[in-house]
Amino acid sequence: MNKVTLACITLAISISSIYSAKTQAHAIWFAERSSQLALIYGEGAQDLDTVKRQDKVKRVTGYNKNWQEQSVKLVESGHMMILSDNTVYAVTGMLDNGLWSKTKDGKWFASGRDQIPDAVLSEHTKKHAVHLRGPLTKIPQLKEQQLQIIPIGKSFSDQKGALVSYRILFNGKAVQGAKVINDIVNDPDQKPLISNDEGIVTLPLRNQGLNVVAAIYDEKSTNLAVFDKTEHLATLSFILPHAAE
Repeated sequence: MNKVTLACITLAISISSIYSAKTQAHAIWFAERSSQLALIYGEGAQDLDTVKRQDKVKRVTGYNKNWQEQSVKLVESGHMMILSDNTVYAVTGMLDNGLWSKTKDGKWFASGRDQIPDAVLSEHTKKHAVHLRGPLTKIPQLKEQQLQIIPIGKSFSDQKGALVSYRILFNGKAVQGAKVINDIVNDPDQKPLISNDEGIVTLPLRNQGLNVVAAIYDEKSTNLAVFDKTEHLATLSFILPHAAE
């Protein structure tokens, strides 16, 4: 490696660390739309067009109550992608959003640092999702989920405000330093909690309805000349029942 290349990589790492707190917070999760379970791509109130992103969806898997896999797929419905089987107990998904670079003026481009050499940040972004059709319950480690949020315990309250501890796993191992947001839909700009050395954070149940907890973890780059890091963003979504009408 020559001195010029080494200097460029060192500068990229330095710049990346400055902007490390500013993440691409777009996530994927599953939510009900017109009585159908749809894959959502967005942040906060955004519900962006998933049809034009369907080629980036690399995997969708359904599960029964015993966490045995069920074959499911996403089907196009207008600007939405909905699940083919509406009876699954749980469903997971993974979207590879590819390379993105941010320039000094705050604009994002779908390219790596090799194409945008003056970028202040270049990253590979991957989105992961686990969805429960009902309240929070015990969830196994799922091998296809590279970043996963696991609730700790055997049973959980279904009432807003109850405290729940979560463990953040990356490649099956607990990770320190993951940024965890309690509600990426209704409060995406909240200050995240940071997972401890056992990968754990404790949060109150946020909504008497849909809850979407999110975790962000940065994986070291395998090619600094192209991207500074791989940003993984995982969600765990579940539904707390409301009072009877």
